[in-house]
Amino acid sequence: MTQHVSDIMTSAPVTVEPQTSVTAVARIMRDQDLGAVLVTDGDELRGLVTDRDLVVRSLADGGDPEQVTVAGACSADLVTVAPEDDLDHAIELMREHAVRRIPVVEGGHPVGIVALGDAAMERDPESALGDISVARPNT
Repeated sequence: MTQHVSDIMTSAPVTVEPQTSVTAVARIMRDQDLGAVLVTDGDELRGLVTDRDLVVRSLADGGDPEQVTVAGACSADLVTVAPEDDLDHAIELMREHAVRRIPVVEGGHPVGIVALGDAAMERDPESALGDISVARPNT
């Protein structure tokens, strides 16, 4: 049976506006235990920012994280999928573009995120990636 992206995606993704400070986004990620949020302008998808993006593209440059906005840290050249796309297609796009998360878009608007870890849990929950994906971080 064909699996669709909608079967495993995280619905109702957390979004922030491009002018949101790096500090504010980092707090959202911490408080909601997220590794990525979508950057939207209104309800139009503009980018995706990960915790790694915040460090490598913002903090490493030495800017004030209260003043630097997420617009400069997010990936703007996005690969997207639709909820009805085959999960195999989404996994192939992740492999082809070397990304771990892909925004799910319907009618031009973001409706979710599908992550490599979600696919691993769905396909092989006993795998190392599956185990890591469900593990709670040590804090």
